[in-house]
Amino acid sequence: MVQLDGGTRAANMMTELEIRTMGAADWDQVRAIYLEGIATGHATFETGAPSFEEWDKAHLSFTRLVAQQGDATVGWAALSPVSQRCVYGGVAEVSVYVSISNRGSGVGRKLLDALISESERNRIWTLQAGIFPENVGSLVVHRACGFREVGRRERIGKMNGEWRDTILLERRSTIVGID
Repeated sequence: MVQLDGGTRAANMMTELEIRTMGAADWDQVRAIYLEGIATGHATFETGAPSFEEWDKAHLSFTRLVAQQGDATVGWAALSPVSQRCVYGGVAEVSVYVSISNRGSGVGRKLLDALISESERNRIWTLQAGIFPENVGSLVVHRACGFREVGRRERIGKMNGEWRDTILLERRSTIVGID
């Protein structure tokens, strides 16, 4: 468990933000935040949140985090494998979602920092993220955490009948997989 100081964005923000391991009991709040991200149209190609069982199968069993303020989950982060091939066992895709009321408060940065630390503890050497160009806040946070732009994937997928691009970012660990 990691305890981090929260931001002072608003008078009603609590002073402590706790980053902890996500459990199945967190799913309802995690799912609600995921749905908020989906509703923006700039967070994912997904159009609905899966069941916990489906989500659980799609994500690595380690490095699942929630940001907690009091009784409220205000964000979450997790990793999913990029391939089933063993050669890519140390490469994972990042997902970071923050509740609408906490965007711009530093929660995403704290989650991503903690996710990076946890990924390295679990022998992940490369993290990647595919982010819509319109999701400027997410691009800024990822770059601030050491991700670099690999390229733009033009017309990579359709959303609501329109082609969308994504920016492909990656972060290579400086402590894992350096041999």
